[in-house]
Amino acid sequence: MRGVIENDPYLWLEDIEGEAALAWVAERNAETAAALATDAGFASLKKGLREVLDASDRIPYTVRRGEHLYNFWRDAGHVRGLWRRTTMEQYRKDDPEWEVVLDVDALAAAEDEKWVWAGARVRHPEYDRALVSLSRDGGDAVVVREFDLATRTFVEDGFRVAEAKTRIGWIDADTVFIGTDFGPGSLTDSGYPRTVRRWRRGTPVEDAAEVFEARTQDVAAGGWHDSTPGFERDFVHRSLDFHHSETHLLAADGTLVRIEVPDDADAYAHREYLIVSPKSAWLGHPAGALLAFGFDAFLAGDRTAQVLFTPDERTALAGHSWTRHHLILETMRDVSTRIEVLTPAPGGWTRSPLADVPALSAVSVVDTDPDVCDEYFLDVSGFLQPSTLYHGEIGAGSEILKQAPARFDTAGLSAEQHFATSEDGTRVPYFVIGPDRSGPDSAPGPALLYGYGGFEVSLTPYYAASTGRAWLERGGTYVIANIRGGGEYGPSWHRAALGAQRPRAFEDFAAVAEDLVARGITTPAMLGAAGGSNGGLLMGAMLTRYPQLFGAIVAQVPLLDMLRFHELLAGASWIAEYGDPDDEGDRPHLRTLSPYHRLGADQDYPPVLLTTSTRDDRVHPGHARKAAARLRELGHRVLLHENTGGGHAGAGDNEQAAHNNALMHTFLWQYLTPRVRPASG
Repeated sequence: MRGVIENDPYLWLEDIEGEAALAWVAERNAETAAALATDAGFASLKKGLREVLDASDRIPYTVRRGEHLYNFWRDAGHVRGLWRRTTMEQYRKDDPEWEVVLDVDALAAAEDEKWVWAGARVRHPEYDRALVSLSRDGGDAVVVREFDLATRTFVEDGFRVAEAKTRIGWIDADTVFIGTDFGPGSLTDSGYPRTVRRWRRGTPVEDAAEVFEARTQDVAAGGWHDSTPGFERDFVHRSLDFHHSETHLLAADGTLVRIEVPDDADAYAHREYLIVSPKSAWLGHPAGALLAFGFDAFLAGDRTAQVLFTPDERTALAGHSWTRHHLILETMRDVSTRIEVLTPAPGGWTRSPLADVPALSAVSVVDTDPDVCDEYFLDVSGFLQPSTLYHGEIGAGSEILKQAPARFDTAGLSAEQHFATSEDGTRVPYFVIGPDRSGPDSAPGPALLYGYGGFEVSLTPYYAASTGRAWLERGGTYVIANIRGGGEYGPSWHRAALGAQRPRAFEDFAAVAEDLVARGITTPAMLGAAGGSNGGLLMGAMLTRYPQLFGAIVAQVPLLDMLRFHELLAGASWIAEYGDPDDEGDRPHLRTLSPYHRLGADQDYPPVLLTTSTRDDRVHPGHARKAAARLRELGHRVLLHENTGGGHAGAGDNEQAAHNNALMHTFLWQYLTPRVRPASG
């Protein structure tokens, strides 16, 4: 078997539903419950977190589908949630009237299945039918069922797809593009569909006509129909790996016309435009730029671009959204968001500010209606500033629609940005939220440092109500590190920590930890670290490379075995990020990166809490299980909590989320607060 660790005694823990493995997990869960859930403050902390998650006065964010605004809502009375809708007239009210479209709790009870809502694709522009995706207990694999939005019922003889990591979308009322598990050979090595087929209503899915096929070693294939009136087109897409892809225009006769952009660029068609964001220099434009071409002219060979955004060393593209006549552009300068409106004109694109954004805040476009009008919904929040939802129309002003109340006491708290110097001299930004330290008598206190550092994901300012309730209100300081591997400064910031360069992200995080101590914010004994998924790999690196910097570490749904990750579930899709364990050129650096392989008996590790989910079908629970077993064998302090459901999120409902969050913060508070700490064991 490829990727098997030499003399690894814990491979049996990769048997996800194996009787022996689940019995072992039950024992670890019992140990964790005894150590944390019996803590004097656990019950009240969990209750407070549940109140935050279930609060009836939080903002119900919506997506416009024709005359209705759709929202998915969970609270204490609707654990699995309601898919519901209202009108703009009602939404402006403090207490809108909602029409329930689908009650997931009722469906789960009727079918005796732990359904978790996984989204819906509503047919555009009619908005009469939806392809509803439902996950069994939170996994990435879903079942798909056609739903009638007029009668609010599933279509008895409609499109239905068995459980798989399906990709599906409308072409017309009776036809869809579909990629799913058609049996042997139909999935990529990463477990995603590798064919795109055109499926007509009333025919067996097995008879759907194939229009495109990717290679087995590709990550996935997909197809979609652009239903914009006057610009109807079909496209197919091939993901070569996580960071490279090809897009083709699918002609009516089935021929493919490749959109000739670099395979590391993001590109899509919008009305008469082709929008491209290259990840490397192209046509004289830098990586991270945003360019607009005439779509038809581009296909004919014209490479004349309108430049919509050019990055610099401190500024990066954060996102963009279309209205009917404008483009709303979101950028980041030192990880704080700016927003403006771009408008195409005969002499070039004009630009103007859309909204003022407070320092150390974030702004995001919640929704627009690009086919119909210049309406937008805009959310503004900050670390200590609850969300405000604005509604406006470009050129006609805006109004405040909703404001979220404060969920935790911010008295005496402040938010600041600092910069640490990494080992190679790189300037690394980080945010500090916690007790105001401007006075002369401030002393070090417990702090929690969070990071991710991968896949070009940016960690921007946000109002974290649960963190405020569980950590800040109790006197803790919360820190977010914007390390390399993320997208805070564009593609180059990401590439700096790719593959064998991954230790640059680890060095950045360690530099932030050291800077926190140097500033007197905390001490190593009072500093905790947390991260999930790729951030769980980061936590494994902190444990095995920099144990002296931390008093406790939490790794959530972590990636830890870097010599077998490509063999487990969706792991093969991340080879472009980390390297290929089966490539003799990559295997040495992956062995060096692998926290599981770096664990030793002669190290003094801080206590660690590992969390995962039996239903995580993205990052295999075996990563956390095996690391916990190895740490136990070596005599180190480790706890494991494995939720039976929840998928890669680790929780399938608010009860599970509150429980997991309470476990984490109880663990950290036990070890990081300056009092008698739990005995080692």
